[in-house]
Amino acid sequence: MSKTYLVASGKGGVGKSTVTACLAVLLARKGRRVVLMDADIGLRSQDLLLGLESSVVYDLVDVAQGRCLLSQALLPCPGTPNLELLPAAQFARCRDLDPRKLKKMLSLLRKEHDFILIDCPAGLERGLRNALNAGMRNETLILVTPDDLCIRGAERVAALIAEKNLPRPQLLVNRLDQDRVFTHEMYSAATISQVLDLPLLGEVPEDSAVYTAQLRHRLTIDYDCEARNALQRIAARLDGENPPLPDYGRRKTSFFRKHFPPALKEVPDERN
Repeated sequence: MSKTYLVASGKGGVGKSTVTACLAVLLARKGRRVVLMDADIGLRSQDLLLGLESSVVYDLVDVAQGRCLLSQALLPCPGTPNLELLPAAQFARCRDLDPRKLKKMLSLLRKEHDFILIDCPAGLERGLRNALNAGMRNETLILVTPDDLCIRGAERVAALIAEKNLPRPQLLVNRLDQDRVFTHEMYSAATISQVLDLPLLGEVPEDSAVYTAQLRHRLTIDYDCEARNALQRIAARLDGENPPLPDYGRRKTSFFRKHFPPALKEVPDERN
């Protein structure tokens, strides 16, 4: 049965698009048929993250307004055969997307794919509301970083979802500094989960490999690092597995590992 996940955040700059792209690729490498829908109209980013920026001809709004077929807008991702991208419109506005048209697209995509991941725009504006108003009981993943501003934004997103009687969202916590969590300078993922009263799906530590990957126009999961390990566990949970939560910050990073981290290595493609 097809599963649809909206990936949302209360504020921008928390790593939502990057995490969504990594999860889509990881699920596709597990042999699942995945479509990644970029719903951040006007601020298209997923084509750039997946190396498809020169391949976009039609977009989400073109499909909604009948300028092309859904199949014409879907872009296969090179090197990841089971993954397709439905890009956002770069020169349009959220009001150009009718939620009823979005619902129809999702119905069609569900017939051909195992997972649909929707990269929603940050905040509570019309872009997120369009996705929530599509009339389908989709699951929502709320991504936060461990700071008060982001947690407050996530609380508002969760309240909006509750108002619409949609399924209770799950929580992803990004950019956890293990040493700061250990010394109680930063909230742990478990604490944020308790504050928001949301089930914790996964946590991703702060990792310099994320920035290295961005500078090299790659995804974090292309490198052997702890952030990649964390994202793999989250993808496994989405796929029905139950790997243990690592509880970052339970132990302080050793002096040697902190000052002499392992060399960053690329990893081979682990597709089935």
